[in-house]
Amino acid sequence: MKVSANSKVLRWARATSNLSLDDVASRMGRPRQVIEAWESGQDSPTYAQLETLAYNVYKRPLAVFFFPEPPEEEGLKESFRTLPDVEFGKIPPRVVHLIRQARSMQIGLGELCDGRNPSNTRILGRADVLESSDPVRVAQDVRRFLNVTLDEQACWADDGEAAERWRRAIEDAGVFVFKDAFRQDEVSGFCLYDREFPVILVNNSMPLTRQMFTLFHELAHLMLQTSGIDWTDDLLSSLTGRNRRLEVLCNEFAAEVLAPTADFMAHLRKGRHDDHSVSVMAARYSVSREVILRRLLDIGLVTEDYYRRKAKEWIAEARRSRRGTSGGNYYATKISYLGRTYLNIAFAQYYRNRLSIHELSGYLGVKVDHIPALEQAFSK
Repeated sequence: MKVSANSKVLRWARATSNLSLDDVASRMGRPRQVIEAWESGQDSPTYAQLETLAYNVYKRPLAVFFFPEPPEEEGLKESFRTLPDVEFGKIPPRVVHLIRQARSMQIGLGELCDGRNPSNTRILGRADVLESSDPVRVAQDVRRFLNVTLDEQACWADDGEAAERWRRAIEDAGVFVFKDAFRQDEVSGFCLYDREFPVILVNNSMPLTRQMFTLFHELAHLMLQTSGIDWTDDLLSSLTGRNRRLEVLCNEFAAEVLAPTADFMAHLRKGRHDDHSVSVMAARYSVSREVILRRLLDIGLVTEDYYRRKAKEWIAEARRSRRGTSGGNYYATKISYLGRTYLNIAFAQYYRNRLSIHELSGYLGVKVDHIPALEQAFSK
């Protein structure tokens, strides 16, 4: 049976998902002309087809397709004002969906926390002078604020401990960090600025060392009171003016926090900077080799061509290493993606009887019958 889905909403859902007619046709297993007919109002999908469009293709509630008009929501251009127009069409549909999901998390945090950030030591508001200050000095201030010393950093056992320690420090400072599998390598993460509930979402499909750089790149965007996207390819070539300056600042700040210049120069080996020496320095700071190479580029010890070539080589290497890996434990993954800060807030409201188990299920994005096992895994 065909249903009277609103053709305007169908067009809006596709456009806001960054999908072409051919993309939708391919995912639906239908000719392009069928999708065009649905969007022009000349024909309508069946109920089963609309369910597939809503839940599998557009990631939207089914009811929205019966609205008289497309719902109002902040578009990508309104959220990411420093991004050039040419870049918006490049944002993968999966990332568009995750941006919408992150906005929902912000709304959820407002509801769970009664509109007030629970952190007593918030980094935003006291450190938002990055644009008018020396990024090296601001990075030093941020490290002091986060209370992470170089000696402590050097003692971390591995990349996993380093990533968790940095995440915990940033969340303690009032910034909410989530993870998800972006299932692509073009985007390493993004942030959504909000005065009370700033959010960073990191691509868990990337190596942990890259995730840490993304974490501080996006923190810099938040300190500049802007939302941002961290692309793995060099974005600077498409930027001009203030937008280019801001992106350079974010990169410089992230590199300076993770591998401070003074300490970096003190431990830098003289002579040729090959893969081995770069790997040694990367291990010292628990960062990616790309961060070390970026530092070497900044001080003129390697060329930009060499930097670009090696960065692409290492991304391809990481992609190959992920092939054939298993999905891991569902509950451990869910805890990693949501983070302990968010889970503590949600479960606390549930224990206070301010949330039903069905409401908790909605906030956590898990089925009701999975909550007991998630709670048990989280409490360990």
